[in-house]
Amino acid sequence: MAEPRRRHWLILGSFLALVVLPSLAWAGYLWLRAEDQYVSTVGFSVRKEQSTSSIDLLGGLAPLTGAGGSASDTDILYEYIRSQDMVERIDASLDLRARFSRAWPHDFVFAFDPEGHVEDLTDYWQRQVKVLYDSTTQLITLKVSAFTPEDAQQIAAAVFQESSDKINQLSTIAQDDATRLAKAELDKARAELTETRQAMTAFRMRSQIVDPEADLAGQMGVLSGLQAQLAEALVAHDLLLDNAQPTDHRVTQSQQKIDALRRLIEAERAKFGAEGQGPAGESYAQLMAEYEKLAVDREFAEGAYRSARIAHETALAEAQRQARYLAAHIEPKVAQSPTEPDRPWLWAMITGMLLAGWSILVLVYYSVRDRR
Repeated sequence: MAEPRRRHWLILGSFLALVVLPSLAWAGYLWLRAEDQYVSTVGFSVRKEQSTSSIDLLGGLAPLTGAGGSASDTDILYEYIRSQDMVERIDASLDLRARFSRAWPHDFVFAFDPEGHVEDLTDYWQRQVKVLYDSTTQLITLKVSAFTPEDAQQIAAAVFQESSDKINQLSTIAQDDATRLAKAELDKARAELTETRQAMTAFRMRSQIVDPEADLAGQMGVLSGLQAQLAEALVAHDLLLDNAQPTDHRVTQSQQKIDALRRLIEAERAKFGAEGQGPAGESYAQLMAEYEKLAVDREFAEGAYRSARIAHETALAEAQRQARYLAAHIEPKVAQSPTEPDRPWLWAMITGMLLAGWSILVLVYYSVRDRR
């Protein structure tokens, strides 16, 4: 019969020392010292407003505010939840160090050392807060582990609130970027319209004419009336010459009336061409040229302002339609029973690793022995 040799006893001893004893020690720690942990789950996704604005009835204006491509909000949120920034914010509001170190030093494997730095707390956070991200459905599920069910639920709720605030902040920044150019164009158009209207007001105050066109029409009416009176006076003068002598005082008075009408007509005509005859010292031609220039500038400024306002309203509507918010499809609840640590699985995993390592060492030993 085969008898065990020395190497067999050494292999058995190594199996007991490298596999059985560590496995028993690990089992003792898991079932005797490891504290129970509770898990609170919260699931959410980034939603976007997709309502149709009435401004689209104007037609063809929405493309003016198109936004460029950017990283997915869900990807950004995934990285943010795992970041040190999130850890610092939650620690400031809930005192993570105290909550994660409740079992220290009794459970020195699964509890957090309260003397650790923020980097250590971030590493422990990534172990306690598992972020499950489905890139197909864009859904994020958080599983938060803590030593009390209340701690797990409060941490999960705080993470959801901080994530919602971050999405709101990103949405506000995106809206500001989308409307900044349209707002600048609207302010510019408004300033130009105000300037042209002030110039028109200054012209009216200087010329003392509200509407040069109406005033010019009135002056033309005066001139037409004088010309009609002159025509009547000339006819009456010719008739008078047929029946009276040129030295008759009636003929003299008629001639004086004709001369006076002609002087008035020349004075009225001078207002339209000569300088210094208008209400403000200019001719009516100069006043009309200046008024028409101001009127054209005002009309152009009003048109530009209307276009800029429509573009701004369209940008606001598009930005509002692209507003993002966080919608929770799984609310964080208070756990009723502990689910971590998974002692049988952890024990089996460590035992399997020990057994695999011991097997490799035995194979290496026999391989070296066979070559001798």
